[in-house]
Amino acid sequence: MVKEQFSKIAYKTLQQGKSIAGLAHKELSTRIMNFVLPDNKLGNFNIDKKLLVDIQNSMDRLREEDWNDAEKNIYPQKLLFDEPWLRYLTQYPKIWLDMPNTWDRRRKQNYKDLPKNIENENYPKYYLRNFHHQTDGYLSDFSASIYDLQVEILFNGSADAMRRRIIKPLKEGLNNFSNRKKSSLKILDVATGSGRTLKQLRGALPKEKIIGLDLSGSYLKEASRFISNLNGDLIELIKGNAENLPFEDNSIQGITCVYLFHELPRTVRENVLKEFFRVLEPDGILILADSIQENDSPDFIQIMENFYKSFHEPFYCDYIKEDITSKIKDIGFNNIKSNSFFMTKVWSAIK
Repeated sequence: MVKEQFSKIAYKTLQQGKSIAGLAHKELSTRIMNFVLPDNKLGNFNIDKKLLVDIQNSMDRLREEDWNDAEKNIYPQKLLFDEPWLRYLTQYPKIWLDMPNTWDRRRKQNYKDLPKNIENENYPKYYLRNFHHQTDGYLSDFSASIYDLQVEILFNGSADAMRRRIIKPLKEGLNNFSNRKKSSLKILDVATGSGRTLKQLRGALPKEKIIGLDLSGSYLKEASRFISNLNGDLIELIKGNAENLPFEDNSIQGITCVYLFHELPRTVRENVLKEFFRVLEPDGILILADSIQENDSPDFIQIMENFYKSFHEPFYCDYIKEDITSKIKDIGFNNIKSNSFFMTKVWSAIK
């Protein structure tokens, strides 16, 4: 009991430390940007005290949920403390060195500042842009090398805790195939990026076959380096488009998709959902995790508005207003559930 209490204190201390570090970075970088480029100031987003309290309470609930799931052995407790500190230390100077480029791109409203060697015909038009002013968009090794730390800073150190909200409903859905060997089950993670979600999945599902798919070769290379030393069978990485998944009908038992939908146009979101439905086996489980929306988190609308005003996220405003639950239902999924955790909303649905 004493050991568990100590571990919980250590976990909360770690999370609070990351939160403070993320807030400090954002405050300092914003002050420097407003000094260097006074004509490019961020709006003065005056968050009232009540909203600040609501944000803190929401983060506390997320951490409590995260700890409780680990305590129930939904995933190993060691995932709560698994931070690539050395990797982050090498990334952090790169973020500061790259900031002037990001500020200049933002000032000029230049969203097409991509590497010259990119073959544009290999990517959909909506993808060829500097999402959130990211240098090279998602199309270079440099972008991939600093992305994880950027996301950690954005979410004040809560990114992995939010990613782990997909694990519990995923494992519950996979119980539909409890009569099969776990090694025969396939879980596909779409828009797998640099591999953080894959590491969480492998920690919770050591025997199942896990596949990561992404449109960026650079991010897949980063994911390969990140997951290369994980226990369990080798995770397969595939370059592909979510609108045209390279899998046969009814061939996958579980699909996860984290933080993709807010970066897709509405018609593409529908196409991707149809592909998910096609490749899932009947009784298969779909888990989506993305930004909260206006209908489920009205108290946080100001934060959502600040997000698309501060970053280049051209499809986010439409995303937070769309009834994703109805869209999932219209495509044919059943038993649709959703829940929100801090800044992330999670849907689960059965084919």
